[in-house]
Amino acid sequence: MRLLVELGGGSGDSGVTDVDEREPLPVLSLPVDLPARLVGVPYTREQVVAALEAVGCTLATSDEDPDVLSVVPASWRPDLTQGADLVEEVARVHGYEQIPSVLPPAPAGRGLTRLQHLHRSAARALAEQGLVEVLTYPFTSAERLDALGLAADDPRRQALRLANPLSEQAPLLRTSLLDTLPDALHRNLSRGARDVGLFEVGRVFRPAGALGEAPRPGGGRRPDDAVLAELDAGVPAQPVRAAMLMSGQREPAGWWGPGRTADWSDAVAVVQSLARSLGAGELVVRADQHEPWHPGRCARLELPDGTLVGHAGELAPAVVAALALPERTVAAEIDLDVLCGAVPEVISGVPVSTHPVALRDVALLVADDVPAARVAAALREGGGELLEQVRLFDDYRGEQVGEGKRSLAYRLVLRAPDRTLTGEEATAVQDAAVARAAADVGAVLRDH
Repeated sequence: MRLLVELGGGSGDSGVTDVDEREPLPVLSLPVDLPARLVGVPYTREQVVAALEAVGCTLATSDEDPDVLSVVPASWRPDLTQGADLVEEVARVHGYEQIPSVLPPAPAGRGLTRLQHLHRSAARALAEQGLVEVLTYPFTSAERLDALGLAADDPRRQALRLANPLSEQAPLLRTSLLDTLPDALHRNLSRGARDVGLFEVGRVFRPAGALGEAPRPGGGRRPDDAVLAELDAGVPAQPVRAAMLMSGQREPAGWWGPGRTADWSDAVAVVQSLARSLGAGELVVRADQHEPWHPGRCARLELPDGTLVGHAGELAPAVVAALALPERTVAAEIDLDVLCGAVPEVISGVPVSTHPVALRDVALLVADDVPAARVAAALREGGGELLEQVRLFDDYRGEQVGEGKRSLAYRLVLRAPDRTLTGEEATAVQDAAVARAAADVGAVLRDH
């Protein structure tokens, strides 16, 4: 007022006017035992009163119930609007460290589902093969799809575009784990790693045609079956995949030897080992051409009934160059849901025989385009129960076998569970296996 008189030409009045426009403070009801019931600490009445008075509250006992406090919060605490806010103040004043940590009991019958157990077993099996698990963001770009060499009509190019992407450089949801896994490999290589093996288990997003508009059900009750069906129609298929990348030495060099660089066969072996670890058995391996793999070093992995599981092999040189990865980088990607679906509910153990094995080596002439896995499958079917293992150890093409032919040499491991096989029995099993290969794929036994 003095400034108004001195500088503004005003005159002062001896009277004082005070207009109080403050609203009356709310009165909250707080049962004395509410802090103890909500927090789990046995606060006494005196502790509750002392804590609330410490934060500026005015307390009185309710006329209707002596166990209920009437609390008027301080004018500077507009955040105290209900009993739960007062309980929080009591807990804060007396110390959060006084609140015990009690885990709720796990009810019977709950826990991981069978599929979740299998997914964890798959990750553990891949880690046991020397690979390191990584998690990558599921966002990619059209440029990455170009770098992978995908054809214009490839279904993996049908990616969903995000309305609000984290980065404009990656606005699409991945349709393959190989869209994002190379970033993790490249990051490790840029930091000095040379022999790297990575794997990831995660979801991909594969829209099949136009998606419906998903409804927005309320949260008051569980949606009915019709609403759930509409929700499913509004989101793309999201299968769980497993993928791996390897570069550098698969077996490191040392005093024991020069080491060995990872090649396409290591990628196939990783998938086969994973299938055996889960209990799905041996997968059928066939030659295939599928981007982004090398057209001559790509394997198609199938279940015995022909269902596609995935692909493994060496990445194409153009893809390796586009992604700035080391030469001869190998990769594999499988549909983990398909593989887990082939695992039987109950896996029976195989008794270990104490009887010795009988070994037989056979070299078969077949047409150049006959897959080695198909020949091995025919040998297994012909050998029957006494044929324990079939292993390819030589694949020869040259003048000695003629043009358009290849020589495949297999080692047959024969064993009976209850006796030692005689020479005649082992020869009979070998002849039956070769006869089945001749009938199925036209194989001819080499005599030299």
